[in-house]
Amino acid sequence: MPSEINVIGGGLAGCEAAWQVARAGIRAVLYEMRPRLQTAAHKTPALAELVCSNSLKTEQENTAPWLLKEELRRLGSLLVGEIAPRVRVPAGHALTVDRELFASEVTRAIESEPLIEVRREEITSLDPAKTWIVASGPLTSDALAAEIGRITGSQRLFFYDSISPIVDAETIDMSIAFAASRYGKSMDNSDDYLNCPFDKSEYETFLEALLSAESVPVHIEQDRARYFEACLPIEELARRGRDTLRFGPMKPVGLENPRTGKRPYAVVQLRRENARAGSYNLVGFQNHMRFPEQQRVLRMIPGLERAEFLRFGQVHRNTYINGPALLDSNLALKKNPNIYFAGQISGVEGYVESIATGLIAAQNATGAQQVPRQTALGSLVEYVCSADEENYQPANITFDLLPRLENPPRDRKLRHAEICRRALEALQEYRCAHV
Repeated sequence: MPSEINVIGGGLAGCEAAWQVARAGIRAVLYEMRPRLQTAAHKTPALAELVCSNSLKTEQENTAPWLLKEELRRLGSLLVGEIAPRVRVPAGHALTVDRELFASEVTRAIESEPLIEVRREEITSLDPAKTWIVASGPLTSDALAAEIGRITGSQRLFFYDSISPIVDAETIDMSIAFAASRYGKSMDNSDDYLNCPFDKSEYETFLEALLSAESVPVHIEQDRARYFEACLPIEELARRGRDTLRFGPMKPVGLENPRTGKRPYAVVQLRRENARAGSYNLVGFQNHMRFPEQQRVLRMIPGLERAEFLRFGQVHRNTYINGPALLDSNLALKKNPNIYFAGQISGVEGYVESIATGLIAAQNATGAQQVPRQTALGSLVEYVCSADEENYQPANITFDLLPRLENPPRDRKLRHAEICRRALEALQEYRCAHV
């Protein structure tokens, strides 16, 4: 067992990894290059800054995202188990956090832990004699990415990810927008979302403006500019058909406009960014339009005609390695088992998935037993190290990643409930034996 573990990256995976290393009684050195070297997406020097959504996905029981979070809670996750509940803001069944409070609480916890030393510097080389957890994220610096390429002998892989815009709450026209959660579901019987309703004419006009808007050019060869399917820019979705948005981020199902008593033709949902409800993000409205174009087009949304944008949508580069080709079942390099990978650079997508691989990489690096394959955690690791390396794509947690039941119930809800029961039972047995 190493006496010291070096963690690269002060994002979600890196912070969780450093915390778990310290919990094992081992000294962790956490390297974060910000603010000395900024990225194209981060705005602050805080650890665990959320640059996209502020949602950690659903807390609805017996769903795959809930299962992953529940396993993390039971294994003592700092970010999911301790901090996220303290800074939660209403958002229906989603575990959504005040992003500023979340980052500040994580920063405080990490910096006050005696066994963690935070060093604000860029790492450009990896000493193979030391133990490393590389959690540098999708915006890994060019120098470190080159070092990873040198060590692994592989080329970097790219896809493009997007950030949704944020508007000032005071500039939303509440005579048009209305508060409601789909099907009336919310965390505390309140209406957690604001909804901007479209009639058919308004939707068609908006669609035409969106399709004709000027985009920021993609500075990479076209055949390598790949978007992650679960986070497509709205322009890309709109090009797939005139009703694609109405069946995607602008779907009106489960909503009724209280002023008309009818379901809108389409709707844009706004989700609060913080506990004060002083700002809202446009749910699913990531895009890569130029900023002036965003202001022009997005102000065509009913209720946002005079909106002030606190942040515009962006597209940024995501870098990840070919996990199945390079990593073993410990999330360590096959060629150098002292170097572990965690977070989005390993090929997972999503906040909670990044936290999960940070926790697992730290446990493996400190000598803990591997979590069972039947769990969501074990299945996520299995995907990263055993998927088809020829067609490896970043993945969120889904039930498809978990082992099939031998005699599955026909009813999908019962099937999912049984998968979750089996996973949590396996995790409990693991904890009793090893934790």
